[in-house]
Parts: sequence; C-alpha cells; structure tokens
Amino acid sequence: MTVSIILPVLNEAPYIERLLNRLLEGGAGHITDLIVVDGGSTDGTQQLAQRAGAQVLHAPQRGRAKQMNHGVAHSTGQLLYFVHGDTLPPKSYMQDVLQAVQEGFPIGGFRFKLDSPNPLLRINSWMTRFDFLWCRGGDQTLFVTRQLFHELGGYNPNFLIMEEYDLMIRARKNHPFKIIQKDVLVSARKYERNGYLRVQMANLVAFNMFRWGWPQAAIFQTYRKMLRQ
Repeated sequence: MTVSIILPVLNEAPYIERLLNRLLEGGAGHITDLIVVDGGSTDGTQQLAQRAGAQVLHAPQRGRAKQMNHGVAHSTGQLLYFVHGDTLPPKSYMQDVLQAVQEGFPIGGFRFKLDSPNPLLRINSWMTRFDFLWCRGGDQTLFVTRQLFHELGGYNPNFLIMEEYDLMIRARKNHPFKIIQKDVLVSARKYERNGYLRVQMANLVAFNMFRWGWPQAAIFQTYRKMLRQ
C-alpha cells in the first residue's frame, strides 16, 4: 500500500527536520509523497523542510483544514497520514499503521505523550490510550484511507479549529477507529507558555463549544484569547 504523508505547518523550525528524518527513516519503501503544506512560516520552516527532502507547498489559505485538503489534492497515496509539525511518531509508525489497515481499520491514530516530566501531563498522556473523543485530536497523528477520506468529503474547509474531531465523528458513524497502543511524542510548549490549568480550561471550553454547535469563529477566537500562542 502506498502512503502519502501530509504535514500542515506554521513556524515549526525547531521540530521540522527531526520529524521529517523520522518519517523518512520509518517509512522507507512505502512513502509516495512527503508533503509539507506551509501556512506562511517566517522562521525558515520551508527551507528546512526542503533540505530534509519534503515537497513544500504554499497553502492558498492558512488553516489546518485547508492546508491538509490542499496537501491531499497534490498527493497520490492509497493511504493518507496527517502529522502535526511538533510531534514525533514512533520509529515503527509505518508498520503499525499498515497493520491497522490490514486488520480492517480505515482510520485511526496513536496514543500520545507530552515531552514533559510534569506528573499532571503524564496523566494527560496516559488517558490517550482510551477511546474517548476528548482524548484524541490532531496530536495523535491520524491515518485514513484515501477512499474513506473522499467519501467523507475531506476536512471541512470552514473549520478553523477542531477539524480532526469533526472528521473523526463523521467517519466513526460507519467505520471502526483504531487506537494504536504506541506513543507519539508531542511538544509540551503550550503548557510551558500558559500553565497546566489555563490550557486544560481552554481545551474544555473549546471542546464543549464544539459539542454544543457554536460557530467556528467563536470557538477559535475564544481559544486564542484564553492562551498565549
């Protein structure tokens, strides 16, 4: 099975080379496209990504949903794997994902672990092994077959935040979802900038606004106001 890996990025210079090297090393022989879709970085992310061997596209509009859809439109793989720029999948990620698809799961992701010794964040990380919607999101990295992605109509381009939750909800109505029990390492920078309680409160508010059907602009603006980016 051929695989297209798509990274929506914005100013990820501290992480992008390490991530791309991991993806190339672990996906040798299966990757048909390694696409970085840049939303207007000003820190050299684009140049670092090109140097590491990725195809860099410039998104017509900023926003992860739009960036990921743009990447898919320029990809060819039978399987799509979406990865955030500040994460690091396990070395065995490709074998793990392909095995999940062979087992009959057209969509899924990994557990994830924040790169901090903070005991509260360790609890957060431990919870991602469970199949609760609020434990998922883009940090898990998300794989989905091209066929299912197109059946779903891709990411909703009108989403400014929580686009992965929307895609998962639509997919899980008729398809099983796989949580691979290995950890993706995720930057804890948001918690370091804002503190544990502030981030938890922002996440809770945004998640409940999403569940209750608030407009995307309102969720996005509320989340941005609550956190230092």
